[in-house]
Amino acid sequence: MKSGILSVFVAVVFSGTCPHTLPAGDWPQFLGPGRNGISSESGLINPIPKDGPKVVWRTPLGTGMSGIAVHSGLAVTMFQTDTAQFVAGLDAESGKEQWRTSVAPAYENAMGNGPRATPAIDGRQIVAFTGEGILVALARDSGKLLWSVNVPETLAGVPAEYGVACSPVLTEKTVIVQSGTTQAAVSAWDRKTGKLIWKAGSGNAGYSSPILASLAGVPQLVVFDASGVSGLDPDLGTELWNYPFPTEYDCNTANPVQVGDRQILVSAGENHGAVILEIQKTASGLQAEPVWTSLGKDSQLRAEWQTPVILNDHLYGLDNSGSAGPITNLVCIRLSDRKTVWQKTRFGKGNLILADGRLWISTMKGELVVVDATPDEFRETHRSTVLETTRQAPSLAKGFLFLRDDKDVVCLDVQGSARAR
Repeated sequence: MKSGILSVFVAVVFSGTCPHTLPAGDWPQFLGPGRNGISSESGLINPIPKDGPKVVWRTPLGTGMSGIAVHSGLAVTMFQTDTAQFVAGLDAESGKEQWRTSVAPAYENAMGNGPRATPAIDGRQIVAFTGEGILVALARDSGKLLWSVNVPETLAGVPAEYGVACSPVLTEKTVIVQSGTTQAAVSAWDRKTGKLIWKAGSGNAGYSSPILASLAGVPQLVVFDASGVSGLDPDLGTELWNYPFPTEYDCNTANPVQVGDRQILVSAGENHGAVILEIQKTASGLQAEPVWTSLGKDSQLRAEWQTPVILNDHLYGLDNSGSAGPITNLVCIRLSDRKTVWQKTRFGKGNLILADGRLWISTMKGELVVVDATPDEFRETHRSTVLETTRQAPSLAKGFLFLRDDKDVVCLDVQGSARAR
């Protein structure tokens, strides 16, 4: 591989260990270290007090659907005021605002105002993607704007109908996003200069975010766009394989999920369903073959915008019944035979991550709900109201759980008394 960080990432995550065994600590991008909603942190508070974990701090910001990335004591998110979209850096321990940088005008959309994508951060810089598709890089410590490029405009396109939601992927040399234009479905940009490095494909972006994976022994970028899912060479953008999976309204929103060394799962709402693909080596290259499909109104999994998580051969996810309807079930599916082992009907809309053997769920009502990640039965152990309406998944870093709504960012201590030991 040409990109050093990408090579190290693939070596660590796919060297025969599961992604949830990554070292604990930071949450540097959308859905965490492995970009799969899984944390390796343990010893988290159990049981949780009835009134909820201790609120460490609460910092007012503003409107936005962007999640929170945490790296080396800095928590970063995006929000907007009446006039502009901002990237903001907060001290992760105190919540004190370190800086805020205006990166674009305010973004308005019928499906909700403000930025959608979660920034990516490492020791060098922060990269963020605005609601209309302006890609920006900022200095990590000061928030100074290093470069800015309007991706759809540069590639002769327009933003996705419901706003640009792709959270950037960082490699050592590039930042990769779904650009969603006739010139390029996916594009890679130089981290130092913001110049275009490569572009690939054609068509609408959808609302998912790419992941880095190793499938059939081949490191690759897996992209779930409006037309389907594909594997690309992350250095060159060359297509390795593809599988059609179009969904009404281009609503392919949840991330692809790696199931095993050769398998990837994608799922969509709008009563579409789910498929597990096996990536196989052939004489002419790689190809994707479905090994499980569950489609239509009776599908076992229709992930509307919530990425499922996997633990011990079981998948836990939110299944939306109907076309963007109000009925959302929490399900546990055994992957060995793809059987639904339990279902909590009408659980409600929310988003989830996995840590310490439990699902940490933020609901659209602003609740924190904790459910044991066990195939034995549905077992809810905690529910408390923390925020107002929210769609973001929680972020977990060093025993602190970060949540936000259109008013505040909140930090909760979920390590509790274990922190003193």
